Amino acid sequence: MGNAQNVLGGPLQTCCTSPMTGFYRDGLCSTGAGDVGIHVVCAQMTAEFLAFSKARGNDLTTPMPVYQFPGLKPGDCWCLCASRWKEALDAGMAPPVVLEATHAAAIEYATLDELKQHALDLR
Repeated sequence: MGNAQNVLGGPLQTCCTSPMTGFYRDGLCSTGAGDVGIHVVCAQMTAEFLAFSKARGNDLTTPMPVYQFPGLKPGDCWCLCASRWKEALDAGMAPPVVLEATHAAAIEYATLDELKQHALDLR
């Protein structure tokens, strides 16, 4: 995981540590064999996306301490499942992404151009 690449071909950068995100809860959108959801898209939450996700059966606003999940609010960054981000994109609800913190595996679900069209620079 230490040499993971982002969608731009550089080293994978930290997505967020407050709240602590990532499948491994290390702040990175890393993936591995146990990550069946492929949580690789670093996205900044919007009210519209959170409502969209909840309507699709994935409530990201309610805390679930058993999974070290604090519940999200607009403005929070989080490692989203690549398929959920693509689903939101197709519905016109995709939240902005941090390309430097989005794992290269996201390209299996969305094109680099699609991700760039929703790029957010937090640095």
